[in-house]
Amino acid sequence: MTDWTKELNKVLGHAEAFAARHPRALTGSLVGLLSGFAVTAFGVAPLAPDAQDLPQTTIAEAVQTHDLATQLADLAEHEVALSRNDLTRASDTADSLLKRMGAFDPEFAAFLRSDATARRVLQGRTGKLVQINARPSGRVESLIARFPAEKPEQQATHFTRLRIERDAKGLRSVLETAPLQSQVRLASGTIRSSLWAATDDARIPDAIASQIAEMFSGDIDFHRELRKGDRFSVVYEGLTADGEPITWDGGAGKVLAGEFVNNGRSYSAVWFRDSVTGKGNFYTMDGQSKRRAFLASPLPFSRVTSGFSMRMHPILQTWRAHLGVDYGAPTGTAVQAVGDGVVESAGWQNGFGNVIHVRHANDRVTVYAHLSRIDVKKGQRVEQGQKIGAVGATGWATGPHLHFEFRVKGQHQDPRAIARASESLTLPGYAKGQFQQTAQAARTQIDVARSLGQGVSDAD
Repeated sequence: MTDWTKELNKVLGHAEAFAARHPRALTGSLVGLLSGFAVTAFGVAPLAPDAQDLPQTTIAEAVQTHDLATQLADLAEHEVALSRNDLTRASDTADSLLKRMGAFDPEFAAFLRSDATARRVLQGRTGKLVQINARPSGRVESLIARFPAEKPEQQATHFTRLRIERDAKGLRSVLETAPLQSQVRLASGTIRSSLWAATDDARIPDAIASQIAEMFSGDIDFHRELRKGDRFSVVYEGLTADGEPITWDGGAGKVLAGEFVNNGRSYSAVWFRDSVTGKGNFYTMDGQSKRRAFLASPLPFSRVTSGFSMRMHPILQTWRAHLGVDYGAPTGTAVQAVGDGVVESAGWQNGFGNVIHVRHANDRVTVYAHLSRIDVKKGQRVEQGQKIGAVGATGWATGPHLHFEFRVKGQHQDPRAIARASESLTLPGYAKGQFQQTAQAARTQIDVARSLGQGVSDAD
């Protein structure tokens, strides 16, 4: 082995030791590159002349260094730019926003007040992402504000970018609409009291918490069956605007996969979109649809205050059968249809107050009573999960809650038992190959998410 190959092996040894201390992706790539070079080097080394036989020349050159005073003077002449990010607040003015972000520029502040486009930085909803680039003197060179897209139909996929820049002619403003980017995030948590509290502790957006409940609603009754110590792991999309995580609407997209361990039993699911029909749904890892004909509950988060059983009526004070399930929740909490159907009636009905009846297939009807608001009309077709009204205390009610009933051929049934026994949808045969690839990738991501213990991390 020649001296130069020995030296190369020595360098590789140092690189691998560094990689062990700093296991980052870039370091791994660098070591892989060097290792590949080493294999090539050994392959061609016997064909190369011995380095000892080659002519050697020693070159000596003096390196000129500046004295400390000169270096300090050069450093003083270098102007460092200031870049800072913040969110707009309800109390912000043009001057207070610039001051909080470390800039003092009366001309720029005046432009924020006078220019019709620039004024939008401080108009409307708060929480806009603002980035300022300024000189040490406080003179602002540019400002970029990012906030939700103006058109409601674009807000899930796009954002508004407002740029204010300084050039030779002065300040100018530009308003643009740009697509949001998605970033896969992994998270896990442990139940201490409720799913909502656990997702808050794990810094998981509320929109993702709702999707977790939806994903496992056919397996777990989140009102009655959660246990302290239950665990969950989730893979979901985090949305970014120009690489910056957005703060509006939870900053989250779709749940991609998840696992929930409830009372020692594990449930898992993956989101899969049929490329032919364009429809997406949650499936088990073996391809069974998680979606049943009926959801387990018309409220994602609440508590059962009265079940399907005999009870003392709170107003009539008589012992009688309770033919539905009562869910306690604050007034205004959204109520969702538990299954696809047609609104049979929507309006006022004696003790039920504001009530909605939805007729489903196979002569089944669901009833939603004591509503504070009705958002559908008679004859309207509704889909599973669609918001149809809001919790209230109308009619014979002692406090805000939802009274929910399930009737089969006119006979009252326990809603929770019906939801568990309802039929599930199936995965089309032509989609099974693509689904298996999606499921395998989801298993790997869930394994990584599970290892986090508690909290959120980017997938990369």
